[in-house]
Amino acid sequence: DQFERASLSVVLNLAEGCGRVSRRQRRYHFGVARGSATECAALTDVLRLRRLTPASECFRARSLAVRCVQMTTKLIESMGPTEPKSEVAA
Repeated sequence: DQFERASLSVVLNLAEGCGRVSRRQRRYHFGVARGSATECAALTDVLRLRRLTPASECFRARSLAVRCVQMTTKLIESMGPTEPKSEVAA
């Protein structure tokens, strides 16, 4: 159940980030997607250690999750430095 939520979050946050206009908003959603992919990798370790899923399936799923983390990291880095927060006039 948690694995399904985390994996769905990866896809939905990538899609939402692609639909955003501002770099800050895109970066935010891509960062959430990266965090969810990291969570998926951790969940595969839990499934393997608790012997809830065959180890071979866990290793394959974990390698895919790690690859997603790598790709989203590069995607975020390709966007350049973060934009400074605009100051609100007092």
